[in-house]
Amino acid sequence: MTGSEDRPSFRLAYVPGVTPDKWARIWNERLPDVPLTLTQVPAAGAEGVLLDGDADAGLVRLPVDRTRLSAIPLYTETTVVVIPKDHLVTAADEVAAEDLADEIVLHPLDDVLGWEERPPGRPALERPATTADAVELVAAGIGVLLMPLSLARLHHRKDLTYRTVTDAPQSGVALSWPEDAHTDRVEDFIGIVRGRTVNSTRGRQPDPAPARRKAAAGKQQSGKQQTGKQQTGGARRGGGTARKKSGSGGGRGKPRRR
Repeated sequence: MTGSEDRPSFRLAYVPGVTPDKWARIWNERLPDVPLTLTQVPAAGAEGVLLDGDADAGLVRLPVDRTRLSAIPLYTETTVVVIPKDHLVTAADEVAAEDLADEIVLHPLDDVLGWEERPPGRPALERPATTADAVELVAAGIGVLLMPLSLARLHHRKDLTYRTVTDAPQSGVALSWPEDAHTDRVEDFIGIVRGRTVNSTRGRQPDPAPARRKAAAGKQQSGKQQTGKQQTGGARRGGGTARKKSGSGGGRGKPRRR
């Protein structure tokens, strides 16, 4: 981790479906002098953006190449099937993959679920180029589509709805950055996504100057207090001696005889 930053801003890439708004707001509150630049990139291209140095960190979909990229998993999304509102599947709150066995299940080229073989159901004659294209086909009654919940919300249409699929693969989202570029700014963003407080120094070396100034001020104050105690003690001892002399000279004698 480097001790200083050469770049005046922090560049964060994020894939479709991920919403960095909350973390961006916290960044702007804590680091107002370091602009945060947000760039949306395709899920399949996120690794290349990081490795090419076009972003300092990214909110990406797992898996990533862990030999060259560091990654902190953040959350795992629910998988849903997107269907027309009048589809029979809408009768249930959730479905299993086998419930889609008779359906044409679209499998876009930019799919992010990482099926080990292929999606359930019957394949379409051709794979749609993008998820957005596949959603259009669902609306046209061509088939159904499985995707992470955030993408279903991103591509929401009034004539479509979705249901949870209980046994489908799920998509994990992570904060990732190049192994050899773990900078202080990256650590700042890690702290934000992990919910660290603004005063947390985990992963960062705190500036020693404030601590030294505080310690010096404490010593100076302690010295003043000690001097004050000595002066007060001397005054008390002097006052005691004066009272003693006054007491010995002012004693009452025997009354005189007349």
